[in-house]
Amino acid sequence: MGITLGLETSCDETGVGIVADGVLLGQALASSMDEHIRYGGVVPEVAARAHLESVTSCLRQALADAGVALEQVDAIAVTSGPGLASSLHVGVSAAKAWALALNKPLYAVHHVAGHVAADTLQHGPLPDRSIALIVSGGHSSLLMLGDLATDPIVHLGDTLDDAAGEAFDKVARLLELPYPGGPSIQRAAESGDPAAIDLPRPLLTNFSERQRYAFSFSGLKSAVARYVQLARRTGEPIRTADVAASFQEAVVDVLISKAVAACRDHAVDTLLIVGGVAANARLRAVAAERCLAAGITLRVPAPRLCTDNGAMIAAIGDLVVRSGAKPSGLDFGADSSAPLDRSLLV
Repeated sequence: MGITLGLETSCDETGVGIVADGVLLGQALASSMDEHIRYGGVVPEVAARAHLESVTSCLRQALADAGVALEQVDAIAVTSGPGLASSLHVGVSAAKAWALALNKPLYAVHHVAGHVAADTLQHGPLPDRSIALIVSGGHSSLLMLGDLATDPIVHLGDTLDDAAGEAFDKVARLLELPYPGGPSIQRAAESGDPAAIDLPRPLLTNFSERQRYAFSFSGLKSAVARYVQLARRTGEPIRTADVAASFQEAVVDVLISKAVAACRDHAVDTLLIVGGVAANARLRAVAAERCLAAGITLRVPAPRLCTDNGAMIAAIGDLVVRSGAKPSGLDFGADSSAPLDRSLLV
């Protein structure tokens, strides 16, 4: 049984996970989110300093959780991109130090591939072909997947401007709801009417063939901004719950409609939904309903595996190691804008 340790520091969570043969043995997570709330978003240097302060304790906690000694680790995987450059540098430097000290192979992996791999910890190996809907703060993509460890990752469509999670944050700010926007919008929407306000569904109709599976949430955010501005100008009360519910419904409708269409168009019967926004309860409910109607197998990991964590990096590292891939060595760097073509970046 090979044991892979994974380290994630791409944004504001420091995560360490330990996986062996597709089984999560242990993990630890530290977040600096509370330090960013007053700024309304993540401050890169604050996040990097928090990683420095947390990475060693997270390593110790994960090892204790797994009941594994550091010397028993067989390989190390680290997020080398994409993400905040200063945060990535902390993780890459720590992983290199561990690999050098332990004389263990090191693998530089893609953050988003880790999100996909997180699902395998709950639902087992992926089928030969599947489609993944990636929904997070920086990514909204539809991907065609083969063997996640070895095959190229094919992009069917990506975000053209604001990703879904980014749009949640911006609309929450417009509605004066707390950061982060995803949970705040969901909580507010629970008492709102999703049909109360007529909001656009960008690129769901009137799209070019190139935009068939693409996403654009900038216009939807602007529509909410116009509603809020008009209400303030006329003195009308802003129906926060209704706006939140209507906005959330529009985002969910676009995401799931395009994902189901992609599965049908490509004769794929398995859809994965991963990334931070995949923790959204309304997204999960609508996806389950529409996939059931379309005869598509839906795979969505538990919310704790949707947000950034070390387990997902250990999971993709475990898959890459078991595929027999050559280690990355020690001379790679952090790549804040790493393209998602393969799971192993170097």
